[in-house]
Amino acid sequence: MYQIRTDLALETQEKMQEDKVELKGVRFSEEHVSKNLTISTVVIETENGAKAMEKPKGTYITIEASNMDEEDEDYHREISEQLARVLKQLISVKKEDVSVLIVGLGNRAVTPDALGPRVVDNLYITRHIINEYGKYAFGKEHVNRVSSIVPGVMAQTGMESMEIVNGIVKETKPDVVIAIDALAARNTKRLNRTIQVTDTGINPGSGVGNHRHGLNEKSIGVPVIAIGVPTVVDAATIVNDTMFNLITAMNQSSELKTLGNTLGELNETEKYELIRELLSPNLNTMFVTPKDIDESVKRLSFTISEGLNIALIDHNIFA
Repeated sequence: MYQIRTDLALETQEKMQEDKVELKGVRFSEEHVSKNLTISTVVIETENGAKAMEKPKGTYITIEASNMDEEDEDYHREISEQLARVLKQLISVKKEDVSVLIVGLGNRAVTPDALGPRVVDNLYITRHIINEYGKYAFGKEHVNRVSSIVPGVMAQTGMESMEIVNGIVKETKPDVVIAIDALAARNTKRLNRTIQVTDTGINPGSGVGNHRHGLNEKSIGVPVIAIGVPTVVDAATIVNDTMFNLITAMNQSSELKTLGNTLGELNETEKYELIRELLSPNLNTMFVTPKDIDESVKRLSFTISEGLNIALIDHNIFA
């Protein structure tokens, strides 16, 4: 069966609700922060819940902002502040001075995949200054040690991102790792308008189906917080959305209503099979991104980096 894939736990939960699947061991809550800003939380508590959701146990917090792709500094500042609040909620390390390694996953040369590296470009890095001059160089009693790395992709380095990060973790011994990566969405309306934060880590390359070794606490020995933004959808999503709109339009036409009813009677399996036949063999590996992705990634990278800077530098959220 051809699966329409998504990296967002929120979308998986929604799909389960649509299919009327009873999810045991999964909790869901929603908070409307403002008119155009919603924070949803999916907590997978049991192994059965993880199996049903096809995602690791843990907490998945999704910040949805319908105007995230617009140029509004005050609005993006609000998103950054909410991201800082979410990070405080997920990071379990409770120390006055915390060592944080931030990993910008992705390929800088491919715009939809450049989010991680561009976030790192805008971070306020402190570890080298503290090592050289001490924390009092900042005029504060407590300062978090922030370091960063952009490991590139396997085609550039010949190494898994996990291997590179694991070596750095063993050498620098951070208390927590925060990884940023691009994701894939099921709903085109969520492209560049959604930030998912989770305490389960991440699989580099998962956004386009290139599953590499996971970057998580089990693989590198320290807690891993993952921040992701969907920047692409696969072709199957476009076809599925188009089919739904086509059936709706047909049902409103007297001439095409019979055909619309026939297509509407297809179950999910039959629809997936039809989509697979339509996509094969040339389109089933195609991913689509908006035409203004360069501006969107630039804007989002500033928003996420500001959230990280607020959390790690402006306020000591861990103490």
